[in-house]
Amino acid sequence: MMRRVPTETQAICCARRAVDVRCRATATMNARTTSVPGIAIVVTDDVLIPEIALTMTATRASGPGGQNVNKVASKVDVRVDLAAIMGLDEDARARLVAKAKPRLDADGKLRVTSQKTRDQAKNIADAYDKIGAFVAACLVCPKPRRPTRPTKGSVERRLGEKRQTGLRKKQRTGRADD
Repeated sequence: MMRRVPTETQAICCARRAVDVRCRATATMNARTTSVPGIAIVVTDDVLIPEIALTMTATRASGPGGQNVNKVASKVDVRVDLAAIMGLDEDARARLVAKAKPRLDADGKLRVTSQKTRDQAKNIADAYDKIGAFVAACLVCPKPRRPTRPTKGSVERRLGEKRQTGLRKKQRTGRADD
């Protein structure tokens, strides 16, 4: 009997099923930390976040959900080790660390949460999208600001308006004495 080699789509579906099975197992326990199996985040052709850098925790989400909200851990908390991201140059890494500073935990890992939907697999995909967009935004080099000077006409208009306002206030004080 010959063994078939899975196509790319079959491999993706198999990986999704593996994540789904792992997520269901995680949902039965409250807040169990796992590393996500076989899934890396590809930001660009050069920048990659390997699966080793990702740690996922599933907890119960807040908000509406009926009876299901008390039973299923659909909120996803993904931690990313910034040092393990491959393909970043030094400037981009410095921008990433500076931008991620408010979202870092005690271990120095980027914390991204998602509880957008009531489905854990969709929340994982949403968190991965957030991470990819965050890292992609740090890859863009900001344009340096060139200081400008106000035009002569705008300075004259501003000073004229100040004179008018001063005259108006001076006239008010003159009426109060009457």
